[in-house]
Amino acid sequence: MTERHPATVDRFPQEPVMTTFRTTTSHVPAPARTDVAPPAPVPPDRHPSSGTLRLLGAGLAAGAGAYGVAFMTSGAESEQGTFAISLTGLFFQLGVFCLLAAMWRTRATGTTRLARAMLVVEAVVLGIATVQSVFTLPANGGEWGTVATVLDPFWPLSMLGMAVIGVKVAVAGRWRGALRVWPVVAETWIFVALPSLMVFGREIGSVVAGAHFLVGYAALGVLLAMRPDLTRR
Repeated sequence: MTERHPATVDRFPQEPVMTTFRTTTSHVPAPARTDVAPPAPVPPDRHPSSGTLRLLGAGLAAGAGAYGVAFMTSGAESEQGTFAISLTGLFFQLGVFCLLAAMWRTRATGTTRLARAMLVVEAVVLGIATVQSVFTLPANGGEWGTVATVLDPFWPLSMLGMAVIGVKVAVAGRWRGALRVWPVVAETWIFVALPSLMVFGREIGSVVAGAHFLVGYAALGVLLAMRPDLTRR
C-alpha cells in the first residue's frame, strides 16, 4: 500500500500579479454659455477732479470778493457806478461762469433735461449781461452808451435766474452739507441788495449789497475750493 504524502505547501506564497493601467485624464473646457449676458462695462467717472473744482471755486471767490469790496467802497459815488465797479462787476460775472461750470460738470441741478437746460438758459442770460458790462467800461463811470443801456435789464435777470438755480440745487440734493444750501444764501442777493438800494439809498444800500457779495458768492467760492468733495453724493 502506497503511503500518501501531504501536498507540499509553499512557505512563501507568491503575491498575485497586479496589472496597473495608466489612464490619461484630459480636461475639456465646457462650452461657453450663450444665454448669459456679458458683464456691463464700468462707466468712466465723469466727475471733475478736485483740482478743477478748486480752481472754479477760487475764480468765483476772487470775482465776487473784488466786486463786493468795490461795491462797498465806491458804490455810492455814482448812480451808474464807477469804473472800478464796472470792471469788478465783469470779474464777478466771470466768477459766476465758474460756478455754472462746476454745477454743470457735477450735475448739481439734477440729471434731467430740464435741470440741465436751466443751466444753459442761465449761461445765455449771464452772457448777455456780461456783454453789457463790457460796454459800460468805455463810459469810465459816466453815462452809458446805447448798447449798455439796452442790455442793462439782463443784469438783474441773470441774478434772478441764479436764485432759481440755487433753489434747484438745494432740492436736487446732489451737493452735500453747506455746499447744498449756500447757493440759496448767495443767490438771494437780488432780494436783499436791490431793496436795500431802493429803501436806504446808495450810501447804505451799497454797503449792504457789497457785504452780501462777500457773505454769499465769495463764501460759496471759498467753500467750493476748500471742500470739493461735497459735490459728490
